[in-house]
Amino acid sequence: MPNVVIVGAQWGDEGKGKIIDLLSEKADAVVRYQGGNNAGHTVVIDGKKHILHLVPSGILHKGKLCVIGNGVVIDPAALIAEIDELLTQGIAVDANFKISDLAHVILPYHRAIDGANEGKRGSGKIDTTQRGIGPAYGDKFGRMGIKMADLADAERLEKRVSQSLEEKNFLFSKYYALPELKSHDIVPMYLEYGRRLKPYLTDTVSLVNQLLDEKKKVLFEGAQGTFLDVDFGTYPFVTASHPTAGGACTGTGVGPTRIENILGIVKAYTTRVGAGPLPTEGKDGGADLRARGKEFGATTGRPRRCGWFDAVLVKRARVINHFEHMALTKLDVLTGIAELPICTGYKINGENIPTLPSALEDIERLETVYETLPGWNEDISSMKKLEQLPKNTRRYLDRIEELVGAKIAIVSLGEDRSQTMILNSLL
Repeated sequence: MPNVVIVGAQWGDEGKGKIIDLLSEKADAVVRYQGGNNAGHTVVIDGKKHILHLVPSGILHKGKLCVIGNGVVIDPAALIAEIDELLTQGIAVDANFKISDLAHVILPYHRAIDGANEGKRGSGKIDTTQRGIGPAYGDKFGRMGIKMADLADAERLEKRVSQSLEEKNFLFSKYYALPELKSHDIVPMYLEYGRRLKPYLTDTVSLVNQLLDEKKKVLFEGAQGTFLDVDFGTYPFVTASHPTAGGACTGTGVGPTRIENILGIVKAYTTRVGAGPLPTEGKDGGADLRARGKEFGATTGRPRRCGWFDAVLVKRARVINHFEHMALTKLDVLTGIAELPICTGYKINGENIPTLPSALEDIERLETVYETLPGWNEDISSMKKLEQLPKNTRRYLDRIEELVGAKIAIVSLGEDRSQTMILNSLL
């Protein structure tokens, strides 16, 4: 297996956690390259559900090195809570877990600003998780951020928090009508977080590149999905980082020529959490698909909006990420639906639109063009070979491959790790 970037090809929640867990068995290391604890990866092993927010999914396999790269923003309290939960379950989190000392830190004022901004937007709110992710990235690119390495030095941390609070407290008092924050309420707490996390901190750029030099098998794990990318997504209803394959390079310090393969993760239908366009959204937010697929956010529990498979969207994701293979998840959810529409085109005022428009207003005006395939009633959840699948199921898979222009390498037929069909030994 070459090193592989795992990327969501829709709006996130495609089932990346399960696929990463599956591939981790043959990998040497799993490296998370962007996002924060606004993302959740769900893995089910022998009926037991594990939900991970920051720690890479490979932690559930013994002997796998798990790394949080520099492109991730870290809420130390959330990370410590996640580590403690894993430890109580008997899962090792010690020398097998490393954190980039370059990764930026989420502070209390980031969460306060995130929530206040949502309130200010009123009906136009982005529907963020209000975990401070966007404001933390904003400080990073505004050159006001605090890195994990800073948590080890009291004087340095006090200086940087105080400098940041000069601006933040002005906003709190003059714009948000919120109480001001004091550095002495923040710094001691974050120094303690730094003490607890110090054993995991390292130069992960050198670490990951050394793994590649040694021909180790590395999985690069993204959060969210292509159309939540701050550049390529449905802006402004996006995340604040780059979930796309290119983010694996900037989020880990690995050069693009070292990436050997990219796997696009695709749900057999389409879902989205929160506000923003969803061209194929079904009636009442796709309530039937939501109930069938148990579509609620792993991090917040928010109900996901659901719609039919959008081949135009996923084809665009293939172009942006340049993946040649897909893992298709939750195919079992479609069992028992008599007719399965697939979106094959967009129109605006009767004119064909070849791909997702750049302007939000144009996306919201899209008319979707569908073709309909017959469904199936057979239980496919325990099938292991392509030949076992009903004819109409295979027809559905074939049509997705044809429309997207990429081959399906893995099919997920249920929540559990065991309910998976491997179609291509490439991975």
